[in-house]
Amino acid sequence: MKAQCASPWLLGMTFILCSVHIYSLRRCLISVDMRLIEKSFHEIKRAMQTKDTFKNVTILSLENLRSTKPGDVCCMTNNLLTFYRDRVFKDHQERSLEVMRRISSIANSFLCMQKTLERCQVHRQCNCSQEATNATRIIHDNYNQLEVSSAALKSLGELNILLAWIDRNHQETPAA
Repeated sequence: MKAQCASPWLLGMTFILCSVHIYSLRRCLISVDMRLIEKSFHEIKRAMQTKDTFKNVTILSLENLRSTKPGDVCCMTNNLLTFYRDRVFKDHQERSLEVMRRISSIANSFLCMQKTLERCQVHRQCNCSQEATNATRIIHDNYNQLEVSSAALKSLGELNILLAWIDRNHQETPAA
């Protein structure tokens, strides 16, 4: 009789532990010191924002980022890191060597983050829903509405939005 009671209990505990493990794997822990990236951003923020002539325009949709479902966090993060790597960092033209060093440091950190996300993709944890794809498309459309150098400058000035979102979604929950 005791063996029969133990079996459903054991099965129930196994289910609970597996559920907790699967939930914890939804997000990837990005092992990059966000404080260093934020410090680099804050050191260039004024330079970026003073050159920005489109004060009432935004590239990153804060609403889209906030409404990202937990299952889409990995996908959105990867899409945004790729967007910054392939478009923003390449399109931005800077004369100040110090600002370029800071941007390069941020870009290198983004590459490290992407390597972490690649490990998540191996474990099939980084899927893109239609909502995530649409949110990414909106960001690209916003970027494409401006002239390239203005769009890159605007996107660099909005890095604090992305960094806060990444910090909130990837620093607290460890994963594989």
